[in-house]
Amino acid sequence: MPKKTDAEIAEFQDALLRSAKQAVEGNYARVHTPEEIVRRRGRPVGSLASTRKSATTIRLDEEVLAAFKATGRGWQTRMNNALKDWLKTHQLI
Repeated sequence: MPKKTDAEIAEFQDALLRSAKQAVEGNYARVHTPEEIVRRRGRPVGSLASTRKSATTIRLDEEVLAAFKATGRGWQTRMNNALKDWLKTHQLI
């Protein structure tokens, strides 16, 4: 374990003194129960999207996938919306 520098020790001591002063003044941190800390996985209950989603595997041209991924976070939703828009103007056989 690397040795702490004098500046790091001084910073820790200052933070500790601030915390003690806040406690004396009655400013306590809120304590969370384990139930509040647990993060749920998956889609949030009561989320805005009312449609159900299904996981699937699909093979796409690299250029199509790269173009959607280049748009950043949410690219899968944008791809889904593009497919829904396409369905509005095309008939499936």
